[in-house]
Amino acid sequence: MAQPRPLARGVHHLALCTDDMRATVDFYVDVLGMPLVHAMRVPAGLGTGPKNRGNPPYERVRHYFFDMGNDSLLAFFEIPPGKEPRGNRNAIGAMQHCAFVVTPARLREIEERLRARGIDYIGPVEQLPGLVGLYFFDPNGIRLEFASQPEDADTPEVIACVRQTKTEARAELAGLPGVSDEWVERRLAALAE
Repeated sequence: MAQPRPLARGVHHLALCTDDMRATVDFYVDVLGMPLVHAMRVPAGLGTGPKNRGNPPYERVRHYFFDMGNDSLLAFFEIPPGKEPRGNRNAIGAMQHCAFVVTPARLREIEERLRARGIDYIGPVEQLPGLVGLYFFDPNGIRLEFASQPEDADTPEVIACVRQTKTEARAELAGLPGVSDEWVERRLAALAE
């Protein structure tokens, strides 16, 4: 059976929310080294008007984009202060954390930047064989991770680092409620024996 190909090339942008764009810009540019590449206000009518396509329900909010590397963007909408509750990262449908892949040298640089600015972090901690991570929160309370694969040096191969064999994944998938053997085998198609 041929392995299925992913339909997407990768992440175009991940859109998050803030209530303080200046603090967000300072953190992502100065602390994490992600250049600001686009700063705009969402045009009128796209927040509460009939042309809203899923934007936050406020008119003319700021929408900024940062280069997170590898031709992918991190974006923020600025929600008016006090208009929305803080998120629960463990809620169903929420984002538990966002992990960025970095080289070992970049991981050390980020750790030093966090330490120099007095920002609390956990790590580096080993998550899987060959994968270590550094965890911390941005000014909005968003949990971030910088993940590194030390053995890969400057050319991390993210998928290869975590890909299991069919044997390794089979038992876990079979433990899901209500699945058949046929369902499990179809889901294992991208894995080697």
